[in-house]
Amino acid sequence: MNNKIIIINGPNLNLLGEREQSQYGSITFEKLKEICLVKSKELELSVEFTQSNVEGEIVNFIQEARKKFDGIIINAAAFTHTSVAIRDALAIYKKPIIELHISNIYKREEFRQKSLISDIVTGGIFGLGSYGYILAIISMQKLLRNEN
Repeated sequence: MNNKIIIINGPNLNLLGEREQSQYGSITFEKLKEICLVKSKELELSVEFTQSNVEGEIVNFIQEARKKFDGIIINAAAFTHTSVAIRDALAIYKKPIIELHISNIYKREEFRQKSLISDIVTGGIFGLGSYGYILAIISMQKLLRNEN
């Protein structure tokens, strides 16, 4: 069974729990990571949980994932709306990709309502808070097992 996934987090997600709790809740990044690792283990998935504020590092994560991981869950955060480089890297990745956002980007400011990656990912989860990560992990397991 394919069971190695990477969860890539973009800019400012390292500040969860400190920033805009009305949008992102009170969970800290470390607690979110812990919850994701526990859920992944329950589902027999091997997970790497990463975060970067640097666009080029995220591109590197995606490029390296081609040989190391069976699926990507990505919360590109602000880069969702601006990064052609991340879009291009994801387009090269020919395995399942789930786009994830804690807030519902389609109910926010106009500039946040355009995702440059939605049309190339396998699916997306938006606006369900930090629980969206758990749903993405469950969904990825099903995608990798061809249960969707």
